[in-house]
Parts: sequence; structure tokens; C-alpha cells
Amino acid sequence: MPRQTPGHRTTSRKKQHVDITLTRDVRFREKTTGLEDIEFVHNALPELDMAGVDTRTVFLGRELSLPLMVSCMTGGYARALSINRDLAAVCESERIALGVGSQRQALENTAYHRTFSVVREAAPTIPVIGNIGAAEVARMKDASAALRLAELVRADAFAVHLNPLQEFLQPEGTPSFRGVLAGIAMLARDLPIPLIVKEIGAGLSAGVIRRLLDAGVTMIDVAGAGGTSWAGVEALRRKDSRTAALFWDWGIPTAAALRDAAALRREGRQMTLIASGGITSGLDIAKCLALGADMAASARPLLQALTEGGTKGLAALVGRWKEALRGAMFLTGSARPPDLRAAQLVTYTRS
Repeated sequence: MPRQTPGHRTTSRKKQHVDITLTRDVRFREKTTGLEDIEFVHNALPELDMAGVDTRTVFLGRELSLPLMVSCMTGGYARALSINRDLAAVCESERIALGVGSQRQALENTAYHRTFSVVREAAPTIPVIGNIGAAEVARMKDASAALRLAELVRADAFAVHLNPLQEFLQPEGTPSFRGVLAGIAMLARDLPIPLIVKEIGAGLSAGVIRRLLDAGVTMIDVAGAGGTSWAGVEALRRKDSRTAALFWDWGIPTAAALRDAAALRREGRQMTLIASGGITSGLDIAKCLALGADMAASARPLLQALTEGGTKGLAALVGRWKEALRGAMFLTGSARPPDLRAAQLVTYTRS
């Protein structure tokens, strides 16, 4: 069997990741986002007409129809061209933001560059976010490589994903994180566009967020536990999954990570806060905004909707999420998304 080059290994891995998330149950098994334990206090006197509810927001200088981003998903292998083109087309028509998947493969060779660049072709006016992993950032001497990746998709912002759990469990992983914070500080200083730092489903603690803010990062995506378990994805890729299975439910639930980040805001720390990790409805989006988020993001449910129902199916799902968000806003007397921060919440402890 011919030896695979690093670029070919990355391409194969990206295809496996998408296939597994679409065909296998890779949700957390016991841990949840914590959002299901939170309820809004019903406001029977909202003093607001439904027609006065406006879900629009501005993100990265562009107006969106609701505070939602299709989170960083894919690119770098053949089928990703059609996936990213269709995702981008729906995001453009529905006026929501889009993040591409890790662009590591685009650093290794040019074979699948168009699987990334097609996003901006299909979505010329919405926010687009580039993406690279922490292990690659640790090796960067300057911002030139990240700038090339950002230019490939004509990005409005660039994301660095922190994924130590995945790198630890991935058969071909790179669990080399010494120097990541210094690399992030360099990118925050030298890139001409905003830098987003995110987890991929295990959450960001208050301590990590504080260190990122101190390094100059202004945009944080908590990407908490409770949705897709990337430990689970890697367990399904390993020949011996026993170690990976132990970590299937590892991570900080999304609601807990949001509360930690919001507490830092109350201390006067400034950031744009994105909530992802198990977001599956417009009501989830509303809860995240009430907990302090500026935006919400989701990946697997939206990719599944596209796969099962095409662009019309994805657009219909986004429409349902928007309708549910509007309903939660109306029933709490919230005319605009930021108003949800003043809505009353009740948290239940389930036995």
C-alpha cells in the first residue's frame, strides 16, 4: 500500500469525521449542555407586539437576520466542495454567518483549496470565518500562514480552535500545545481581522478565557460539552477505543461555560461571546443570549438538515429556529436579542 503524505492523511481524516458525524450517534452519552435545566419565567404582560420583535443583529460589521452562525465544519476533501457551497448559499439567503472547517489541509497542499474558497463565491455578503488548529498555531513564527488562509476565504475573522482532547485521542493526533498561547497572542496582534478562539465541544473554563483575554483575544466561542462528542468521534476511528471511551463525556457543559464567561464580563472584561456546543433550536439560542452570549453557533444539526433535505431542508430548519427565537423574545418582552439578558430565568436541579 502506498505511503500517505501528510496532506492525504488530513484529507482522509476530514472525510471520516464528516461521515461519522452524519451516520453514527456521537452525542454525549450522560452529560448534557445544561440548557435543558434552564427555563424562562413566562411574561404574561410583555407590553410588546409580535410585529415589534426584531431578531436582527450585527456581527463582524454585517447585518444578520438572527444571531446564528453555522459553526466551523468542513473543507479539504472532494465532497466538501458541494457541502460548503450549499452551506454558504443557504447562509447567504438566510442572512446567517458561516465558519469553514480547519484549513490545515490548505497549508499542506493546494489540491482542495476551492473547497474553502467556494464559500465566499456562494456567500459574498455574510460574515465568513477562517479556521486553523492550535497545534499549527504553536509552530507559527509569524502571521503569514494564517493570513494566507484568511485570504483564501476572504474572511471577516479568523478562528483558532483549541482541541487538546481530540489531539490526545486522535490516532494521528498532534498533542503539542506548548507555545499555543504565544502564537494566539501573535495572531491577535498581527492579523488585520478579529481573532476568534474556540473549543470544539469540551468547553472553555473561566481561567482559560481570562488568559485568552489577557493575550489580546476579543472574541470567544465557549463551544461547550453536550452536543457532539469529538472524543466519541475519535473512539469510533480507533482500533482500540477503550481509552477514548473513558473520555466520551469529558468537558464543561455549554451553560456552565457561558456562566463563567458572563461572570468575567461583570468584572469588566470585554469580549464578543459566542455560544456553541449542543445548540439544537431557537429556544436554545434564546437561552444562550439570556446567559450573556452575543451569538450562537451550531454544526451537526445543520449539516444533517442539509444532508437529509438539501438546501431547502436547511433553510426550513433555520426558519424554524428563527421562529422559536422570536417566540421566546415575545414571551419575555424582549424586542431585540440583547434584551434577553434582562429576561428572568429559573434553573431546575433534576434528580
